[in-house]
Amino acid sequence: MSSSRSPLPPTHFSSSGIAHTEVPVSPGPPDPEFEREPKGRRAWLWIVLLVLIAIAAIAGYRMHANAVAAAKSKEQSAPTAISVGVTSVQKRDVPYYLSGLGLVTAFNTVTVHTRVDGQIMKIHFREGQFVRAGDLLAEIDPRPYEVTLAQAQGQLAKDMASQKDAQVDLSRYQTLWQEGVIARQQVDTQQATVGQFDGAIQSDQAQISSAKLQLTYCRITSPIDGRVGLRLVDPGNIVHATDANGMLVITQVHPIAVVFTMPEDVLGQVVSQMKKGQLSVQAYSRDDKTKLAEGKLLTIDNQIDQTTGTIKLKSEFDNPDLLLWPNEFVNARLFLSERKDALIIPSAAIQNGAQGSFVYLVGSDNKAEVRPIQVDFAEGNTSVIRQGLAAGDQIVVDGAEKLQSGAEVTPHKSSVLPNPSAGADSNSSSDE
Repeated sequence: MSSSRSPLPPTHFSSSGIAHTEVPVSPGPPDPEFEREPKGRRAWLWIVLLVLIAIAAIAGYRMHANAVAAAKSKEQSAPTAISVGVTSVQKRDVPYYLSGLGLVTAFNTVTVHTRVDGQIMKIHFREGQFVRAGDLLAEIDPRPYEVTLAQAQGQLAKDMASQKDAQVDLSRYQTLWQEGVIARQQVDTQQATVGQFDGAIQSDQAQISSAKLQLTYCRITSPIDGRVGLRLVDPGNIVHATDANGMLVITQVHPIAVVFTMPEDVLGQVVSQMKKGQLSVQAYSRDDKTKLAEGKLLTIDNQIDQTTGTIKLKSEFDNPDLLLWPNEFVNARLFLSERKDALIIPSAAIQNGAQGSFVYLVGSDNKAEVRPIQVDFAEGNTSVIRQGLAAGDQIVVDGAEKLQSGAEVTPHKSSVLPNPSAGADSNSSSDE
């Protein structure tokens, strides 16, 4: 029977030749408490480490955000100059106008009616034609009135013959009465008969004149110089003197009038200037951009409209180019005077606040200063300054909405310059 043998332990020899034998040590059974304790400690170490890392990350982020915010605050707190457009206050002669809404009105407008009844035989005008007083416009059939004239002339001849016969009889009766052959009453009766024929002849002559007048009315002529409107009748139509619409309308277009209104407050200024001489009036289109004509002021109405507090003024325009048309609304500008050496600025530079009108003035230190002003009146895109500025002052025109008093600015020349002749906006004198 064979028995198993354990292998011999290995033998090592040292450098001196002495042999050493390693005896293996067999491991004992594992301890459960020993193995469980290191695993729990390692988990808690990882948790603590992650918490520390998170806290460090949050602290680092906050420090970075605070640094960025501090940098931005420092940049914002640093003063920056604002770029603005400036212009100089100028001194110039400026015309002073009063403006009002006006209505173009024809001096004469005629609706032509026939004065006799009849058929239109011929039309002698064209729509839109300019006619002069006396020009033939239309003809009405004259034949019925020619017949009436012939009848009146025939009756006149008959009555004249009868009158002549009665006068001969009267001469005979007078001779017989003087001889005592007939009574005085017969002579008187014959004399009355002659008088009756005299009256009949006068009536016949009046009838003839009336017939001739009716024939004249058959030729319809223009009563005024003017422009013919649209035709209301055609050849062949039967017209009557009682027709409501008439045959055509003629309107005088040159010269032509413009009636406009002004506030009653300026009446004294207008009357004062009228005493000095003729005042000129300009008519502009509804958008105040196009000058239509220039004329003169004729008169002022004799009373003020109490409901509106305005007064009417009437002006006259030659209107050679026919730019003014009856019943057209226009903007009338009445020239009163010329303001000498007036201080002018662009109206765009004026700001309005609780304390009234003001502008931003740029000083030599390139800082904005609020300067209160008083505006006299506005003409075009220009305002005339009564008080608050001096010639040569630099005022802000562009970029004023970004400014406040004391702000640093970088001025540059503005493209907006005061120009009283630009546009047609004009206002009466105002206290601002």
